Order: sequence, then structure tokens, then C-alpha cells
Amino acid sequence: MNKLLVITITAIVLSSCKGHKNEYDASGTFEAVETIVSAEATGLIKELNLEEGQDLTPGAVVGYIDSLQLYLKKKQLEAQVKAVLSRMPDTQAQLAAMEEQLKQAEHEQKRISNLVKADAGTQKQLDDVNAQISILKKQIEAQRSALGITSGGLNEETVPLKIQIEQIEDQLHKCRIVSPVRGTVLSKYAESNEMTMSGKPLFKVADMSWIILRAYLTGDQFSTVKIGQPVTVLVDANKGEYKKYEGKLEWISNKAEFTPKTIQTKDERANLVYAVKIKVKNDGQLKIGMYGEVKF
Repeated sequence: MNKLLVITITAIVLSSCKGHKNEYDASGTFEAVETIVSAEATGLIKELNLEEGQDLTPGAVVGYIDSLQLYLKKKQLEAQVKAVLSRMPDTQAQLAAMEEQLKQAEHEQKRISNLVKADAGTQKQLDDVNAQISILKKQIEAQRSALGITSGGLNEETVPLKIQIEQIEDQLHKCRIVSPVRGTVLSKYAESNEMTMSGKPLFKVADMSWIILRAYLTGDQFSTVKIGQPVTVLVDANKGEYKKYEGKLEWISNKAEFTPKTIQTKDERANLVYAVKIKVKNDGQLKIGMYGEVKF
């Protein structure tokens, strides 16, 4: 009786294990696109307002690196630009006197011209005033050209200063600590009041709204799947049951690799497998590193 009971229980267990094995075609672990945000400037971290698990939006400013010296350098350069431009000649003011002389000469020209017509003036007087007007016009044009050259030279003198200001503004912008993507903070590598340098990691963030299951297929399964194919993803739930998710096959490796030690495929005898990536909408329950199974 006891022997029969043992045989019966063993058969049930084996049948259960076999059925569980056939519930999925491949398995793997979940991963996400992780972005490591590094410092773009060197200095003291004045603020770093984030914690692991915090959700960030693209462009969110979470802190800044000390930028006082850069700000003062910018003010110094702006003062130099102002000093250079203060030497800019006032063209209108410097030409005003000569233009007034020209205006008077042209008025005199009209008066003498009328006198000549009335035989009350001489041609020499008219020729003299015409010559005077011609000289004044040339003098005004020469002065305007000289003042233009001076102004142009001063403007050119400010160009390298303005470029330096733009460089400082870029450096000031990089002193801000910004999240470049939407996502959840996975790791934090620095704290406020610590020194950092350009290129040093500050925190790691990943968009967890969509998550990727990297699974592995055997050679005989490779020909039965295609990119864009909808699949069912199974994740362990309570009491040995599975929770189902809808997924989409986004990538299939074109290169075979040896079976990873931590991965079980449908055909455990296969030595070579192909990696695939399946995109799954995350309801908040899926985490990086969790195991999942795939049913095609």
C-alpha cells in the first residue's frame, strides 16, 4: 500500500514538473536602458537633491556644482567689453560741425548763384564756394571712413572677449546637474559638499515604464520567431502561479552564443542559443534582474 502511494505521488510530481516546463519556450532576466549621469564640471557639489527610487523628468535640474569663479570671470569679461566699447567714437557728433559748415556753404552757393544771375556777383565767387563745398564733402567722407574704421576695429577687439563670455556661459550651464532622460534613479554615487570632477559619475537613471526581457532561444526556435511578433511574458507570482504580460519582440541577435549558465531554455541540451529582447510595459511590478519566461 505504501509502495503504491509513493509511486503515485512520484508520478504526480513528475507530471507537474513536466507541465511546468512546457509552460514557456524561453527564459531570461529583465533589464532596462540605464544612463549614467556624470559631472560636466570640476568643483564642489553645492546641491544634489535626489534619492534612489526618485522619478525624474527630462531636463530636471537636481543640483549644481560651485560656479562662483566662473561667474566672476564672466563679469570681468563683460567689463572689458564695456571698456572697449566706451572708446567707440560718436560719429554723428564728430561730423556735426563739418556738416553744419557744408550746410552754410550750400546756402552761400545759392545766394551767390542768384547774385551772378542778377549780375551782382562774380563767377569767381561762385567758383570759390563750389570748391569749398567739394572740399567739405570730401573731408566729411574721409572723416566718416576713418571713424568707421575705428569703430570696426573696436568691434573686432570685442569679438574674442564675447567668445570667451560664450565659453564661460557654456561652462556655467554645465555646472547644473541635469537628468537627460525620464526615469527612476537606480544608484547615487555622490553627495552634496563632495568634490567632483568632469566625467565622474553622479547617479544612474533608467526609464522603468518600459522594461526589456533578454531571453535566449535555441536554434530550432530561431526560425519560428520574427521581429515585431507579440509574445506572452510570464513572471512568477504567488503560490507558484504566473503573472502574464503582453510583450513585443524587438531584437534578435544574428550571432549564436553559448548558453549562459544562469539561463534555462526549452531545450536544455542545446549548447548554442540566440539572444532576443522583448519590450514589456511595466506596471511597477517588474524590476531589473527579475527572471521571466516567454511563451511564443
